[in-house]
Amino acid sequence: MASIFDLIVIATAVVVILFVAGLLCLRLLDYQADKQLIQKLIAQHPPHPGHFDPVMLQGLPEAAKRFFQFSITPGTPLYTVANIAMTGQFSLGNSKRPDYLNMKALQTLAFPGGFVWQMQARRQLLRISGSDSVSWTRFWLQELLPVARAGASLDHRRSAFGRYVAEAVFWTPAAVLPGPGVKWAHLSEHSARLTVTHLGLEQIVDLTVADNGQPVHVSFMRWSNANPQHRYTLQPFGGYLSDFREFGGFRLPAHVEAGNHFGTDVFFAFFIADINSISWPQQSNAPAG
Repeated sequence: MASIFDLIVIATAVVVILFVAGLLCLRLLDYQADKQLIQKLIAQHPPHPGHFDPVMLQGLPEAAKRFFQFSITPGTPLYTVANIAMTGQFSLGNSKRPDYLNMKALQTLAFPGGFVWQMQARRQLLRISGSDSVSWTRFWLQELLPVARAGASLDHRRSAFGRYVAEAVFWTPAAVLPGPGVKWAHLSEHSARLTVTHLGLEQIVDLTVADNGQPVHVSFMRWSNANPQHRYTLQPFGGYLSDFREFGGFRLPAHVEAGNHFGTDVFFAFFIADINSISWPQQSNAPAG
């Protein structure tokens, strides 16, 4: 006959097993949510997007016009959804103690619908993985323990909106050609301002370009709680762009360094990415010829 001690051990083991099983189920649900949202974003792309013609740039500010001429080769299909594979570094620290982790990630970027960023980062035995999107932030420690679960709030949606509008500028430029909800304004000879409105949200992004139209950096006021008070407010965010390469008719940055408080003394690039590939999932559905 089992002793009370044996029963306690058995009960504890059952509770632990059920707890771990529950966490594994939650992790699988996260994977499934990622997959479903990616499929939804890809499906939002127009089946016949048309092709780039410089005549589309009439009336744009000169800096914006040079940017599009640099970024899109005439005749290129105007794909607005991209799958982006990257490696690099991701920091959970600050400028005084960066504590960078080695990162690899896959991102589906689909302006104006949203994005899914699936990331794995590690340093020695430490491993963090998960995903970020307009609807959620979900990260796990050692693939088992949830360490960040946020979303389903206007604050989160507004913050994510700023991120993917800015990223659309330099990774899916066809998506920010002038049109409904997308306007460009003159700032200077080498800079232009993009204003995007979508589903009740508005985001302004400033783009700085070189003489040939190559983007130098993007900057914007992002709705963020990355501050000592952990309080949502508008604060500078931005990134430097370099190592431009050809990706299927688009000339895009393959190196990005971005972070909070851009343009200030406390700017810290917590996100450093090197692009391995950019592909257009719409190509598989495009007619031949």
